[in-house]
Amino acid sequence: MIIKHALVPADNNRLSHLCGSLDEHLRQIEQALGVRITRRDDQFRIEGPKAAAERTRQLLDTLYERARRAIPPETLQLALTEAANDVGAAASGTVKRKPEGAAASEAVVLRTRRADLAGRTPRQHEYLKHILSHDITFGLGPAGTGKTFLAVACAVDALERAAVQRIILTRPAVEAGERLGFLPGDLTQKVDPYLRPLYDALYDLMGFDRVNKAFEKGQLEVAPLAFMRGRTLNHAFVILDEGQNTTPEQMKMFLTRLGFGSRCVVTGDTSQIDLPKGTLSGLIDAERVLAKVKGIAMTRFTSADVVRHPLVARIVEAYEKRAKREGT
Repeated sequence: MIIKHALVPADNNRLSHLCGSLDEHLRQIEQALGVRITRRDDQFRIEGPKAAAERTRQLLDTLYERARRAIPPETLQLALTEAANDVGAAASGTVKRKPEGAAASEAVVLRTRRADLAGRTPRQHEYLKHILSHDITFGLGPAGTGKTFLAVACAVDALERAAVQRIILTRPAVEAGERLGFLPGDLTQKVDPYLRPLYDALYDLMGFDRVNKAFEKGQLEVAPLAFMRGRTLNHAFVILDEGQNTTPEQMKMFLTRLGFGSRCVVTGDTSQIDLPKGTLSGLIDAERVLAKVKGIAMTRFTSADVVRHPLVARIVEAYEKRAKREGT
């Protein structure tokens, strides 16, 4: 199918930002959506399968609206991921027509410093809905799929709405295949490197000053998993990150900390287990044991949900193919 499309109103500055240096952005759109784009000034010719060509036209309009300034690489990649998922869903026949306004009413939009924060892929939308409707949610899948970031965003949203009184973030203190030895400093400084990804998400979603004030008020707590034993966590949003590095005993201990008015999210990637060889991962064990327990939701992400650099998705796919070949 061939679609001829003109961008309006004509604006050479926005057109330059849309196309990128030497039409680099157009080449990325072609690669992501499987189409061919040619242009003369603001006149575009899109050639490819019907669904892909139509989605490309919509994407060009959307990016043109944002192109009053240079389009950041992460904005372009997220837009390409959304568009590619839409085209894939249309090709597989999984897209159903909804009444006008239905999509807007069903989308989950979180209240954080990023006012328009929402899921980018169908599984991310499903993940957010699971978190809002279940007391315990598992997010399993490869790196870059937004498991931890979206969970922290839901926690920040719940705190802002006063749905919970505090946020508790935890993860096992396990090195990624290295032995770091004894780290200097007090206890906070020793565990800080393990918990740094959680701090990064908080700073991004709340801002540095807001995070520091929340820590001072006791609304935020970041601690290693070992400190959870014996506690009962009431009216809290609790997130266990890197759940694949827990043992079955640690996972059971953590899940049984849940108190009244609390919500829990466990994230992890079972392809990146750093436990000693021969040790069963608590995340794999929980996935089997809790699969049919009422009130617990499982969201399984794939490489199609990766929203980082496009190479990350290809790297994940390559490792997944090797694992299938070797039967691991």
